[in-house]
Amino acid sequence: MARPRPRKAATRRHHIGRRQIGLWRSRLGRTGRWAAVIAAIVATVAATRQSELFYPVDQPFERGLYRHWSDADGDCRDTRQEVLIAESLDPPVLSANGCRVVSGRWYDPFTGATFTDPRAVDIDHRVPLSEAHRSGAHRWDAARREAFANDLSHPDTLIAVDRSANRSKGDGDPLSWMPPDLGYWCPYAARWRATKDRWELREDLLEGWWIDAVLGTCRLLGRPTGP
Repeated sequence: MARPRPRKAATRRHHIGRRQIGLWRSRLGRTGRWAAVIAAIVATVAATRQSELFYPVDQPFERGLYRHWSDADGDCRDTRQEVLIAESLDPPVLSANGCRVVSGRWYDPFTGATFTDPRAVDIDHRVPLSEAHRSGAHRWDAARREAFANDLSHPDTLIAVDRSANRSKGDGDPLSWMPPDLGYWCPYAARWRATKDRWELREDLLEGWWIDAVLGTCRLLGRPTGP
């Protein structure tokens, strides 16, 4: 009985395949390293482009410059409680003295999640206080700063959202942070710009370009920028 001939062609193909895999791994490794470098550069630019080095202010930002939460109408409910009451999808339950929200139901457009415990919800300044400060609010007097920090005149200035999403956002503008729910990107960019316009706050160059790009894409795709 004849012995089977060695499978030289298959062995050769196997070695070629291993070399190709090794080559692709090498290329992917280089691509990954370049991607990491580019990401580090972008992160550095994002961290420094809004610093006082590029946008000097009359005085450094401190949260104490923006008094909140206030009780403007003296009804014992501060701004946080007023937003929780206004945005609750169900009639909110108040404490015995009527000053604090105990429960309700809030929809967070940043994440698409719904909450019933007010402790799980932050009141987000659509334009963060420090972002407002470096965008022109550093020139405001104390009364205007307090008015901005507690603005109940328009539903877009303050919004009830998931605590973790709000803290992930930090003081970032739309170029630095966008909501996890991609479906809210168009309304988020539009409302950010509208809030800055109402309060006569400037956009920096890259921030403006990014918002233009987002809203242009939204129009191209026919995506709504409203609620």
